Amino acid sequence: MTESNDRPAITVIGMGNMGSAVARAYLERGYRTTVWNRTADKAEALADAGAEVASTAAKAVAASPVTILSLLDNTAVEDVLESIGDAATGRTLVSLTSGSPAQARANASWAAEHQAAYVDGKIMGDPPDVGTPRVSLAFSGDRDVFETVRPALDQLGTVAYHGPDAGHAAVEFNAQVAMGYEFLIGFLHTLDLVEREGMDTEAFTERLAGSLAGYAGLLRMMTGAIKSGTYGPDLGSLDVQAALMDDLIGHRESAGVESVRMREVKSLMDRRIAQGHGDQGFSSMYELLRP
Repeated sequence: MTESNDRPAITVIGMGNMGSAVARAYLERGYRTTVWNRTADKAEALADAGAEVASTAAKAVAASPVTILSLLDNTAVEDVLESIGDAATGRTLVSLTSGSPAQARANASWAAEHQAAYVDGKIMGDPPDVGTPRVSLAFSGDRDVFETVRPALDQLGTVAYHGPDAGHAAVEFNAQVAMGYEFLIGFLHTLDLVEREGMDTEAFTERLAGSLAGYAGLLRMMTGAIKSGTYGPDLGSLDVQAALMDDLIGHRESAGVESVRMREVKSLMDRRIAQGHGDQGFSSMYELLRP
C-alpha cells in the first residue's frame, strides 16, 4: 500500500466533519492523501493541509489502493459507487458511513461484482478525537481484506473486527447506539418523575450514577442465562416483580409521567407468568422475544 516514495497512499471521499477529520489524521501521519467531495470547496480546504484534491470520485478512487467512504448516509454511498463504476476494480473500499446491515451487505455485493474488495465500518466518537484511542471503530467483512488494510485503519482509533459478514459492523454500531438511546430516554422520564415529586434531580443523578456499575455484572449474568436457557431469579422471581411493576406504573401515572415502557415490561411479565414461569427472573422474558 505504498508509493515509490514509500509514503502510504489513501483516498478519503466525503469531507463532512468526520471525513475531514479522517483525512487530516492520515495527513498528520504522513499518508499521501487524496480527497474528493461533491461540494468542491470542502475538499479544497484540505489542500492547504497537503491533500491532493481529485476532480471526480472515480479519479479519487484510482489514486490510491484504499478508499475510505465517509458520507452522510448510504444513499450517498450508492451515488458514489454508481459514479466510480469500474474505477473500483482492483481497489479496496472501506465504508465508515452509517447504515443498516442490509445496506452494508449490498455494498459488499456491489464491490464483488466490480472486482473490488470491501470492508464495512462504523465509527463511534467525535471528529476531534479521530486518531486517538477515544474513537472506537467496528469493522466486518472478508478477514484477509481487513487484515491487509488494518494498518491504515489503526491510525484512526481503537479497532475491532466483528467477522466476515459485512453487515455485522452495522449490527454492532446500531445496537450500541440504540442501547444508549433506550437508556437515556428512560433516564429523562425518570428525572421528570423525580422533579415532579419535588426532589433534587442532581442529587438523584449522583446516586443513580453510583449504582450503575452494578449493572455490568447483571448484564453478563442475564446473557449467560439466555445462552444456556437456565433462568434463575436474577432480579427476583417474576411473581414478585410483577407486583412491584404495578406500584411503579401507578406511581408514574399518578404523577402524570409516561409509563409506556413500564406497561410493556408488565405485559411481558404477565405473559411469562401465565406460561408457568413465575419462579424465573427478568432474563427469562427473552423467550417471549425470540423469533
